[in-house]
Amino acid sequence: MIRKIIHIDEEKCNGCGLCASACHEGAIEMVDGKAKLVREDFCDGFGDCLPNCPTGAITFEEREAPEYDEAAVKASKAEKAAQAHHHREGGCPGSNVRQFERGEGESAPQSFRPVSRLGQWPCQIKLVPTQAPFFDGAKLLIAADCTAYAYAKMHEDFMRGKVTIIGCPKLDAVDYTDKLTAIIRDNDIKSVTVVRMEVPCCGGLQRAAENALKNSGKFIPWQVVTISVDGRILD
Repeated sequence: MIRKIIHIDEEKCNGCGLCASACHEGAIEMVDGKAKLVREDFCDGFGDCLPNCPTGAITFEEREAPEYDEAAVKASKAEKAAQAHHHREGGCPGSNVRQFERGEGESAPQSFRPVSRLGQWPCQIKLVPTQAPFFDGAKLLIAADCTAYAYAKMHEDFMRGKVTIIGCPKLDAVDYTDKLTAIIRDNDIKSVTVVRMEVPCCGGLQRAAENALKNSGKFIPWQVVTISVDGRILD
C-alpha cells in the first residue's frame, strides 16, 4: 500500500541515537553507527522521531510500504516489558542486593576538593557522535555507568586526560560494537581503556570494546580494569 512513512538520510545521520530512543514502536535501531528503519510495519507515520533529530536526517515520504501492524508492535512491547521484569525480579545475578559497611574512617579529608575530569559532552555511548574533534588524538575511556559510583577516585584515576564515554549494555539493551567500531576506526584514537563492573552483564561492554578493536583493523594499546561492587580494583 502507498502510505506516509519516515525516510532516514544516512549521509546526514550522525549516529546520536536520539531517534531510536524517541521511536515508541521500536521501528528504528542503530546499525553500524547509523539510524535504520528496521521495521517498516512498526512505523506509524506520526513522526515522533523527527523533532529529536539534530541534523534533519529524518523526513516523511509517501511510498509503497507494509501496513502499520499495531498488533505486532504491542506484542513486541509486551515481550520487552516481560524481559525487563525478569531482570528486575532477579533474572540477572548482577542485580543481587548487597549492603556494605562504611566506617567513619573512610570519609574523605576536609582538604580534598574533587575536580571534574569530564572533558566533553555528550558522554553516553548511545548519544555521542561517531566523529568529533575531541576524538582526535584521544585516549579513549569506555566505562560502565556504575563504575563512577562504585569507585571513589574514578575522575582522577581513570578519566583524567581521557575522552570518557559511558554505557550500560543491560539497561540500553543494545550491542555497542558497531558504534565503538566506528569511533575507533574513523578517529585518531591513541589508546583504549575499558572500566567495567565485576557483574556478568558488564561483560557485554567489554566484549563490544574488544570486538570493536578487532573490527577497526587498528593495533592500539588497550586494557580492561574491573571494579568490584564494593569499590575495589580487582586484579
